[in-house]
Amino acid sequence: MGPKIVTVNDKMQKHFRYVLTKPIGKSFDPEFKPELTPKQMLRLGVFGGKYMTDCRKEFPADWFAKAKLCPEFHDPKLNYFGINASKPLWYWRKKGWIYPDDPRGWFQWYCRYYMGRRLGEEDHRQIARWKAIKRHIAQVYKHCRAGDIRCRPKQRQAVMHWAYDSRIM
Repeated sequence: MGPKIVTVNDKMQKHFRYVLTKPIGKSFDPEFKPELTPKQMLRLGVFGGKYMTDCRKEFPADWFAKAKLCPEFHDPKLNYFGINASKPLWYWRKKGWIYPDDPRGWFQWYCRYYMGRRLGEEDHRQIARWKAIKRHIAQVYKHCRAGDIRCRPKQRQAVMHWAYDSRIM
């Protein structure tokens, strides 16, 4: 079986195509060790439930079976920690953090990477961004007692948006 071509038709991309060259959930860069899968993240509650509401056809149906989603608006109550820990998309664009092929940002890149897409230099850039989130993890460890999940909920939610399991810090 060779590479699989995925065609995307959602609110942000029309007739966009990319290629899956690796098996789903495998063959990750050795520097990239996410603690949560996209499916786990969606079930726990991330991005106020709004992030993936119009692109279900692109990803496995079971990712959405128990996902906390809200197609109408961003609802922070759906986040695992029940708090808003997101910046709006315009902010991410202004900072230059959005790769044109992934107009929704890092999580879209991660979902596609998890599915088996590889992009070389862009993968390295996104993995470096993922690794940089460890500074927030260090702050949780520095300022919170072990097991106190109520300490720094906004920072914990933000860390969860980057596939780190902040419930176990």
